[in-house]
Amino acid sequence: MEVKEQVPLKGGEFIIKASGPDEIFTPEDFSEEQIMMRDSVKEFIDREVWPHKDRFEKKDYELTKTCMEKAGKLGFLGVAVPEEYGGLGMGFVSTMLVCDYMSGATGSFSTAFGAHTGIGTLPIVLYGTEQQKQTYIPKLANGEWFGAYCLTEPGAGSDANSGKTKAVLSEDGNHYLISGQKMWISNAGFASVFIVFARIEEDKNITGFIVPNDPSNGISLGDEENKLGIHASSTRQVFFNETKVPVDQMLAERGQGFKIAMNALNVGRIKLGVACLDAQRRVIDNAVKYANERVQFKTPIAQFGAIKEKIARMATSCYVGESANYRAAFNVESKIKSLKEEGMDHQKAELKGVEEYAIECSIIKVGTSEDIQNCADDGIQIYGGMGFSADTPMESAWRDARIGRIYEGTNEINRLLSVGMLFKKSIKGELDLTNAVMKVTGEMASGGEEKKIDLNQPLSIELQKIKNLKKVFLIIAGAAFQKYGQELEKHQQTLLGLSDILIEIYFAESATLRTLKNFNRGHDVFHQMDMTQLYVFDATETVITKSKETIGNIAEGDPQINLLKSVHQLCRYDNLPDVIGLKNRIADQLIMENNYCF
Repeated sequence: MEVKEQVPLKGGEFIIKASGPDEIFTPEDFSEEQIMMRDSVKEFIDREVWPHKDRFEKKDYELTKTCMEKAGKLGFLGVAVPEEYGGLGMGFVSTMLVCDYMSGATGSFSTAFGAHTGIGTLPIVLYGTEQQKQTYIPKLANGEWFGAYCLTEPGAGSDANSGKTKAVLSEDGNHYLISGQKMWISNAGFASVFIVFARIEEDKNITGFIVPNDPSNGISLGDEENKLGIHASSTRQVFFNETKVPVDQMLAERGQGFKIAMNALNVGRIKLGVACLDAQRRVIDNAVKYANERVQFKTPIAQFGAIKEKIARMATSCYVGESANYRAAFNVESKIKSLKEEGMDHQKAELKGVEEYAIECSIIKVGTSEDIQNCADDGIQIYGGMGFSADTPMESAWRDARIGRIYEGTNEINRLLSVGMLFKKSIKGELDLTNAVMKVTGEMASGGEEKKIDLNQPLSIELQKIKNLKKVFLIIAGAAFQKYGQELEKHQQTLLGLSDILIEIYFAESATLRTLKNFNRGHDVFHQMDMTQLYVFDATETVITKSKETIGNIAEGDPQINLLKSVHQLCRYDNLPDVIGLKNRIADQLIMENNYCF
């Protein structure tokens, strides 16, 4: 049964407008087709990947390639590819769903899958000419060929547009000769096709090219990198020495490479976020099973409060992460659909749909990649000494999780981007942030809005709290902009604090709306209510801390006092939840079910 269509908020608009439960998509809204696809992916991973984790950890690159080939034959590599190019042509939610359950067993296969289906294939799907798409996409979709994305250089990481790789037009005008060095290239060891970014003459922006991997054409590879994690993900340097690339293999237009790179990364960011979810589920499953089996002081350690504390946190972060990821995914899918209905072609609609929610993509990338790291860390702690052993799944999960905070743009970059893009939308008139700030500032100056909370309604306190947290963001953002103006972008620590507040708001609201939607349709949401209350409480505490840090930097004297009063008023709890009780109830349910059961 399909979810009822709703008009979603514009990208970033969640900070100034409220959504209702029926306006979001949740994992409970998956169609029968999506559930069948999810189960097929889970069956594949449990059969082909999970049993061989030790081989992945021993750098079995050939196994990674073999699993990718098998995934291609089953159609999993072509989920997002239009049917006319040999793919399944499924919507954005379905592509997120496949990425989710494809990525939980090992970071090695997850990275190979994500790099190939995302930044290795999508640039051609979205920017390629018809001839380019006909030539490359069918083979990339079925796993006959694999793609890699050559952007990063020794001197060009987060500053992607500063690359030194050169593309020089040949004398006959038929080819570009590409020379340069790329590094940290995922799938390099078995890639058939490279998406390469180079600079033509002294152009301001780089240009993208499609380059087949032909060693006789001036292409050579460095050795496999020795990495902390993702051991069987092929990661090598790629060297180009006057590599001849026909002019018709330019991707999009000259100087459009930076735009291609950034839009590809928007997709990569939200896909990276969803790729952390099943990794969390598997860590939780193993941790709970171990806690139920491990006996100390004649008692399973699962019965100890210190262990329940961790289990509850792990499960809550996973539930909230699911809520945020699929909320944003459906917003993107709805935007793409509406643009296509307006007559926009598939390529432009896909690009504009993801670009519209670039703020949410960055938020999700940061929040979920940090949640899996914390989850894996707690998993190791639950295992105790055994968790430090490479013979248990926790050690590799922890190491694999660490890369998530670095690639697709570091979390620091994405934090800065999320707030920076929000302000830019406001300046362009796409979001009425200025009036929202003025309204809240005036309201707080006059004593604040009187709360009207109906305690008989589910999660009424949490809904009010989220509304108040948005006000906190707005008054602090307004004060920061008032002090620094256009120079605000240079004050990164202020932006980082605002970003942390923004992330907590989006995740908290997503979980609250998901739980309410399920409550309204009669689902048993007793424990989901507990997780939502717990998360909103923790989010509020984070907002308080980040607000104080930021206020201390942007205000002094009476303005500082007034800002602190506003934060205190907006964040205080008149009815404090029993946080320990919430944790115990959440953990007890997982302990009884012996897995992540939400």
